[in-house]
Amino acid sequence: MCGIFGLCIHESAEFAPPFIKKSLTTLARLSESRGKDSSGLVFRNELENEFLVVKGPIPLKYLLGKRAVAQQMDRMVQLFHDHRGTSRQNVFAAMGHSRLVTNGTHSNELNNQPIVKDGIVGIHNGIVVNDNELWARYPDAHRTCETDTEVMLALTKKYLDSGWDLPSAVSMTGNEIFGTFAAAFFVDTLDQLVLATNNGSLYILTNDADMLAFASERYFLEKTAEAMNLDAKADFRIRQVVSGTGVVLDLRRFHLQEFTFSDIPKKSEALVDMPRPYRVVTQSLSDGRPQRELILDPAKIAAHPTARTEAGLLEFNIEEIQTLRRCVKCILPETFPFIEYDRSGICNYCKNYRVRNEPKPIEELLALVEPYRRTDGGYDCIVPYSGGRDSTHTLHIIKNVLKLNPVAFTYDWGMVNDLARRNIARVCGKLGVENILVSADIALKRKNIRKNILAWLKNPSLGMIPLFMAGDKYFFHYTDQVKKQTGIRLNIWGVNPLENTDFKVGFLGVPPDFNKRRIYSLSVKRQGKLLSSIGWNILRNPRYINSSVWDTLGSFVSRSIVPHRDYYHLYDYYRWDENEIERLVREEYKWETAIDTKTTWRIGDGTAPFYNYIYYTVAGFSEHDTFRSNQIREGMLSREEGLRLVMEENRPRYASIKWYTGILQLDFTSTMRGINAIPKLYR
Repeated sequence: MCGIFGLCIHESAEFAPPFIKKSLTTLARLSESRGKDSSGLVFRNELENEFLVVKGPIPLKYLLGKRAVAQQMDRMVQLFHDHRGTSRQNVFAAMGHSRLVTNGTHSNELNNQPIVKDGIVGIHNGIVVNDNELWARYPDAHRTCETDTEVMLALTKKYLDSGWDLPSAVSMTGNEIFGTFAAAFFVDTLDQLVLATNNGSLYILTNDADMLAFASERYFLEKTAEAMNLDAKADFRIRQVVSGTGVVLDLRRFHLQEFTFSDIPKKSEALVDMPRPYRVVTQSLSDGRPQRELILDPAKIAAHPTARTEAGLLEFNIEEIQTLRRCVKCILPETFPFIEYDRSGICNYCKNYRVRNEPKPIEELLALVEPYRRTDGGYDCIVPYSGGRDSTHTLHIIKNVLKLNPVAFTYDWGMVNDLARRNIARVCGKLGVENILVSADIALKRKNIRKNILAWLKNPSLGMIPLFMAGDKYFFHYTDQVKKQTGIRLNIWGVNPLENTDFKVGFLGVPPDFNKRRIYSLSVKRQGKLLSSIGWNILRNPRYINSSVWDTLGSFVSRSIVPHRDYYHLYDYYRWDENEIERLVREEYKWETAIDTKTTWRIGDGTAPFYNYIYYTVAGFSEHDTFRSNQIREGMLSREEGLRLVMEENRPRYASIKWYTGILQLDFTSTMRGINAIPKLYR
């Protein structure tokens, strides 16, 4: 989920200091796209027998811009240059991390990477989801921080102390981990750098002689090689550290040893001329501004002493809502935009519905993707992966039924919650699938959402609620960008054909289109009506004109204007089956579920509990009603079962709503009271 990178230059290389500094900073700046919440660097200083760690709760570009960091980098490079060829300085070695915060707040320096543990300095991309189990299994290991990376270092140290060599120690650790990891370690008593991964999100650039660079994505190394003119030299090549493998770089001989996690463990050989253990010097930096909390634990929220009182603010007007007239065939109520009932009580949505969950034969999709298959072992397609159940099922089918070699792509815009991130790790780790991640400036995205919610509360309009979710539409833009960067031509989406939510634009006066090809399609006429209605709402409430406007416009263009090529939808060729998907995520991938709902739908989306609460409280229905109504029309559910399910699914999700308001720094009490004060459509 983060970006890791590193650079090692042997004394025999003829690279000058400017080349070394530019190579490292280029790698660093490219890696920042994977996480901007905190960052860190570590320099291995042979001359003074120390690891110099600099890190802080700031984006990598700001860390690199710090005078203290620039001075340390200059010093490390100059020490190497001035003493190369002596017995005291064999190699320049540095590595770094650009963090997307998951386990552990970034305001605690111990949680930020590089992590230091028992003489090991490590960086880690991914999430270890069984870290608590591992700490309990090995009580002798002492936990000092919240981040999951620490347990990897503790186990590696345990196996090293038991006499195993470094590849064996890392392999045995990797075999105990559930989740994803791509990691790099220095050990204080070894002249070695180890790189290892269980999902392939790790690449190296090397000439097998005197230089090695590594990064989380091939593209970062390609751009670095281009910037440093290395791509013109035939002896440099980029290769993937494939899932379930690793490499150890002997820093003295500059020799690479490959290993796999299934290798038979080996004991360490006697060490010759080993230096005394390296000491670790850590320098923490910040920008001096108060830190905003980037992660919150719903379980701790639910257990807080104020939870019962705050939860009492959430309305659940089930008795009044149950009195609403509903379609006798589906369950849509009379408050639904543009709804009409005939004399029999059947709504126009049912009468105009055309069955969507009747896919074409899977053989047709197999034929369509055949030209995209690679014969060189490269990736065949990109799967946009939100961490939801449908995209999980899609990734599974593409890997195991279509037999394609996919890479999962995730765009994290700040509302992909920790639950989704951990489930992404479970799936990608088990499948051995690389996860390319683009992380937005999450603090900025959340600031934009907050501004729009505060504006909305001044003059609430149900039609303007989608403004809260505008930031996620850049998923389409970045999917196309990743295709260009990787050279992968094909992407396959897992869009659920039953998730039609026309009511969202219906509240802006945009009538339904019963014949649209895709659930997200908007005709030119409907787009015009949508934009004019949005404009009218902005005139009525000028507070919408804030710094988020350009972000919102960009998302609209990305979603609805820019054309997209070379993509298919899995569920056009594979029947969507909720029971099949439920079994898969719960049994096959051991999904973690939410603490405040029984459903697995939308549990990784931090926005859904909030906006569905508004729709249900004000209008008497939510996305759950439209989704279950479509299932009823498809013959997948009885009407009685649909009614039973939505009564449960529409219950307010206090922990998730509190998470949302907390992460956006909105006052929970005033926000909920503002929503509850909106006139109800059913009164």
